[in-house]
Order: sequence, then structure tokens, then C-alpha cells
Amino acid sequence: RRFLFAARNHLTFWLLVTYSCSKQITYLVWCRLQRTGMGLKSEKDIITHSMAEDDPNQNQPGGEPGEGPRWGPTHAGAKELASQYTFGKRVQEALCVTVCLVLLVTNFCHLCANFQMDKWYLIFAAALLGILTADFISGVIHWGADTWGSVDMPVFGKALLRSFREHHIDPTSITRHDFIETNGDNFASVLAPLGWMEYRFMTSKPEDIQANYLLYMYVFLLALFVCMTNQIHKWSHTYFGLPQYITILQDLHIILPQRHHRIHHVAPHDSYFCITTGWLNYPLEAMNFWPGMEYLIEKVTGYKPRADDMAWASKTE
Repeated sequence: RRFLFAARNHLTFWLLVTYSCSKQITYLVWCRLQRTGMGLKSEKDIITHSMAEDDPNQNQPGGEPGEGPRWGPTHAGAKELASQYTFGKRVQEALCVTVCLVLLVTNFCHLCANFQMDKWYLIFAAALLGILTADFISGVIHWGADTWGSVDMPVFGKALLRSFREHHIDPTSITRHDFIETNGDNFASVLAPLGWMEYRFMTSKPEDIQANYLLYMYVFLLALFVCMTNQIHKWSHTYFGLPQYITILQDLHIILPQRHHRIHHVAPHDSYFCITTGWLNYPLEAMNFWPGMEYLIEKVTGYKPRADDMAWASKTE
């Protein structure tokens, strides 16, 4: 009993040390990147050019006198975009979430049944790689949907891009969405790899499953983190009522922190696109990855980045 008590105290101590160090390291990195100007915005930029999401009074500061609100649920563009969420879209999201949850559970059971303890460290590596891959994929999709295309595009416009346009005009709209509306698209995106895994588990010999076990674990964890991405994103916009364990994960930057993601919502929304953990935002901004991609695409196609996004933001009626 004394041993367990001492072990608990030691564990609590080291968790507190880790928490304090993580906050200090995050602050030092923040200051360093502020000095080097790597994709970060000043406090004045954040206050002036993004919505006051931590203001509980409807979160909708107005524009100049005589103008409508710059953002928020009463913005003309936000109201029009919100009205385009259809019953058919809702049904599609509900079906995808249901099927995906079944596949996650069955694949998890297969992985547990074939687990071998001597490979635990490789599974940890697969988990880390899955997180990083999910963070990068979230950035690529987020950047692509924010920057290119139009809500009027066939198929993808209202099904995918609509929610991205609405989110920039009314960032806290995501906090008013339920589980299905928040996560439906992400769950739909992993149906194919999870279905492939289920087929392989059902048709492969035990030795073949062991030979490919780490690949299956990586695909499963990648799919899981992709599924969680928009929920994590929602938490980064939720300033009130979050469980303490979520705020601790945010403070440790294990998942996307609020302050970190707020940088993306400084108009014109041209940086910090990764939203699973946000870990890759620092190196990608240092490389000028997104501006470089935009320069090449604009040179080849002549299409201006974020043209549709700015058009919706400027709507007044």
C-alpha cells in the first residue's frame, strides 16, 4: 500500500512537471516564431482581424457604422451558407458515421485478437506516425478547401466547401453542430481503408495477418485520428464548458490548442492549416509550404487563392 501511495505521488509529480515544462516550451517557441515572423500574427492582428470567440455575448463584433457584422451567425453569408445544409446531407452523414463506427469496433477487435506484446514499441511508433500523417492530411484538405474551388461547384461545392466557407464567417458555428454534423465528412473519408482492413482480416491467414500487423495498426490509428480531427477542431473553438482533461491535452499541445488555432482565423485565413494536433504547422510555415503551393497553382491556372472565400465574407445581404 505504501508502494502504491509513493508511486501515485511520483506519477502526479512528474505529470505536473511535464505539464509545466510543456507550457513553458510552447511559450518559448511562440516567442521565437514571433521574432522570426514564421506565419504568426501579432496580438493586434488577432484582435482586429478575427472573431472574439472567447466573448460569450454572441461572438459577433460589428463592422463599420452602417455595415452588417463582419462575422458571426447574423452575417448574411453565414446565414445563407447555414441554410444550405440539407436533409439529404444529414442522412448521408448519419449513415457514414454509423458504418464507420461499426468498422472501427470490428477492426479494433481483430487487432486485439492478433496483438503480440513483444511488438508494443513498434505499435507506439505506428501511433505517432498515424498522428503526424493525420495532421498533415488535415492540413492539405483544409488548405485545399479553404483556398480553391467554389460553393457552386457540382457535387463538392455544397457537400464539402460550403461548411468551410461558413466556418470562416462564423467560426463558432461548429460549436453549435451536433456529433453527426461535426464529424460526418471525416468518418466518411475513412470508410474505404477501414473496409479494406475488415476484408483482409476476414480473408487472410493468421501468418499473413501477423506479417502485415503493423501496417494494419498504422492504417487503423490513422483512420481513428482522422475521425477525431474535426471533434478536436470543434474543441479548439469551444471556450466554455470543456472537460478538464480536454483543456489539459490542449495546454500540453497533444491536441490542437485554442490559441494556436486562433492564428488560422486571422483574415485572410492563409496559415496554420493543420488541425489534428497542429504539430506540423511550425515546420510547414518555416518552409513557406502553403504560399509556395499557391504560387505554383496560380501561375499554372491563373486562379486566385481564396477568391470564393473572400466573396462570401464580403456579403452584406
